[in-house]
Amino acid sequence: MAKLYFYYASMNAGKSTTLLQADFNYRERGMATMLWTAALDDRGGAKGDDFAIESRIGLHTEAHRFDPGTDLWERIGAAHRIEPLACVLVDEAQFLSPAQAWQLARVADEAGIPVLCYGLRTDFQGELFPGSATLLGIADALVELKAVCHCGRKATMNLRVDESGAAVREGAQTEIGGSDRYVALCRRHFTVALAG
Repeated sequence: MAKLYFYYASMNAGKSTTLLQADFNYRERGMATMLWTAALDDRGGAKGDDFAIESRIGLHTEAHRFDPGTDLWERIGAAHRIEPLACVLVDEAQFLSPAQAWQLARVADEAGIPVLCYGLRTDFQGELFPGSATLLGIADALVELKAVCHCGRKATMNLRVDESGAAVREGAQTEIGGSDRYVALCRRHFTVALAG
C-alpha cells in the first residue's frame, strides 16, 4: 500500500539533497517519478517551462511548479495515465495548501502512488506552516531530518536575519531565501537570538 511521507527539518538539513537522492534511486531502476516544487521559490532559476529543485551541494533537476490554485490530484493523475508513476516527490512542501496536502494523501490512497514530501516544519517565528501542519496531521510516516546548530545541538528552528545578521522578529510568514536570510538554530539559541 502506498503511503504519504513527510520529511521535515529546519533550514540546511539536506531536504532537497535527500529528495534528489530518492528520485535518482527510482530513476536508476527505470521507474518514472514526478517532481514538484513551490512556484514562489524560484531560487533554482527557470529551465524551460519548469523550475529546478536545487540543493546547496549542487545537485539539481527539473520539477513542476505548484501554486495555491494547482490541483495536484488532477495533474498527477493526468501524468500517471500517460506514464505510470512509481513515486511523486514534493519539495518545499510547507507551501502546500491544506487542500493540496489532502490531494497528495488521495494520490497515495486512491492512485496507489507513494508521495514523499520534504519541507520546513516551522517559520521564523516558530509557527507551523499550514501545509506542514496538515502533513504532520495526516502523513502515514513522519521523518525528521537533522541539521546542526552552531553549538552542536540539533537545529530545529529557523531564525530569519537581516543584511547585518540581526534577528528579524516580524514580517510575512514567507520570505524566500537561503543561508543569507536564515540560520538554523537549536531552540535555546533561537530563543536567545529573538530576545537579544
